[in-house]
Amino acid sequence: MGWSRPYDVTDSAKGEKGMAFCAKCGAQVADGTPFCGSCGAAVGGAAPVAATSTGGGLTPNVAGALAYVTIIPAILFLVMEPYNKDRFIRFHSFQCLFFSATMFVAFIVMMIFGFILAFVPVLGWILSLILWATLWLGSIGLAIFLIYKAYNNEKFMLPVIGKLAEQQASK
Repeated sequence: MGWSRPYDVTDSAKGEKGMAFCAKCGAQVADGTPFCGSCGAAVGGAAPVAATSTGGGLTPNVAGALAYVTIIPAILFLVMEPYNKDRFIRFHSFQCLFFSATMFVAFIVMMIFGFILAFVPVLGWILSLILWATLWLGSIGLAIFLIYKAYNNEKFMLPVIGKLAEQQASK
């Protein structure tokens, strides 16, 4: 058994016989060829450096979309240092908080209205169920729509809540 040379990371683009390999896909490439025949990546020279963000955090569109998931990310984005400086993230965080407060009040009103409708024997229960389903599906659908808009870097303002969120975000 002969001794074999250990694998050297700095010489990984060349095989044992001097044959070059693509750093991206690993395909064998003839010497002197500037591009890989399999994937089209540049062969030889320094490997391309992947772009990294210096902030190390979320992009504004992702943070704005995450603000609508629950009120917890919205509160965190308003408190945490890199995110509370961005007006886009602040707007979506405040709009989420105001939207959640509005839905909380709407559900309380619906509970009271449902209690009153419960005194009507069958029709009241059916009407209450339809109203509950409409409110629940409407609020979930609107939250998904707001997540979609925030992810696409759009500032969709809800009729009354949006203006309040814009005022708070600009402070």
